[in-house]
Amino acid sequence: MPLRMRAYAALAQERYKFPTYPVLINILPPPSTVTVVNSYEQEFLGLRAIQDYRVINLWEVDAEIVFQQPLPSLLPFVPILRGGGETALVQRALQLLRADPQLNQLESLLAFFASFVLESRLVQQIMRWDMAVLRESPWYQEILAEGAKIGLHEGLQQGLQQGLQQGLQQGMQRQLIRLLQRRFGEIPQELVARLEGESVEKLENLMDNAIAVNSLDEFLQSYN
Repeated sequence: MPLRMRAYAALAQERYKFPTYPVLINILPPPSTVTVVNSYEQEFLGLRAIQDYRVINLWEVDAEIVFQQPLPSLLPFVPILRGGGETALVQRALQLLRADPQLNQLESLLAFFASFVLESRLVQQIMRWDMAVLRESPWYQEILAEGAKIGLHEGLQQGLQQGLQQGLQQGMQRQLIRLLQRRFGEIPQELVARLEGESVEKLENLMDNAIAVNSLDEFLQSYN
């Protein structure tokens, strides 16, 4: 990553003819064995290349800043910010996301990060609090229509719970695949297909493994 930072900074400055200020944003804390640095240095045949960059660790950013500034683009990350793992703050972030047409598609990302600090069942309850918004969604209407066909209110409630669970599961699966691709490049299609059938709890464990391992082979070994 530091080498890419150096390359991107040089390319941006060359293309736009403006000074660049490289920033590295770390979303989740790394394993204790990994040291977060703020510079890159390389020496070859007596020549030194140095690239300094600003490091922002999201877990060190106060969650209240997101609401006070405001910083709407950081709303999905509230659960992993400092002090953001409280139920009330996650609910507040959810309400603000749903109030903004340009951001309401980020609900699944908020739920994904909330799953790192809250129990999965509690995350589902938070996502169900605003029932008016849920009733307007296409998948809710589809479940409602199916429930009307069979005439079972219980079936509707069960369908809602399954839909929420499926949405959380799919969001975590996409984030895990993206994390693996960014760390190790392309991943086998067989692995993608295998992840589709995993539970939320299993995906949480796999996410921890994906952050901790040093190669895709090591991840696959931990998966097995």
